[in-house]
Amino acid sequence: MRAPSRTLLQAALGRSATIHRIQAPAHAPDWALRLAELGFIPGERVMITARGLPGGDPLAVRVGGSTFALRRAEAECVHLVLDTTQS
Repeated sequence: MRAPSRTLLQAALGRSATIHRIQAPAHAPDWALRLAELGFIPGERVMITARGLPGGDPLAVRVGGSTFALRRAEAECVHLVLDTTQS
């Protein structure tokens, strides 16, 4: 069973999820392509492994076998579906 969609920015630290879609903001449409080139594509599993302090920026995000630093604004473009079988 799948939970409702939320963004990567809203995901809990250490909890894996599946990318549902990428939606870049109107002022930065090129972010969608950049994220796709890094491997942030629908169906891929992702997990936040760390948040920067203070303010949680940047986020360390694992996708596939790689870890990337994303700004909060970029993480907000990545919409997820959480796996409800995790606790």
